[in-house]
Amino acid sequence: MAKNTNRGGGVHTTPNPNGSGWVNQQGGEILSTHWLKDRAEEAGRSQAKEQGVEHTIHKRDGTIGEKNSYGNDPVSSKG
Repeated sequence: MAKNTNRGGGVHTTPNPNGSGWVNQQGGEILSTHWLKDRAEEAGRSQAKEQGVEHTIHKRDGTIGEKNSYGNDPVSSKG
């Protein structure tokens, strides 16, 4: 399993680097821990929406599976 060390400003749902289950991290700090990935995703989504930041959901191997932005999106330009 890849080690997940999130240093960005968004919320990352990752496999727990300290054991079983899943965690939500932000800036390298663990915000919450969960046994099930879907529960971790729900909590991470809620935290990201509350803060208006990006939510990144990682796969078991640590690679990025999905990203969702809940604020600070750039203004679309005509083009």
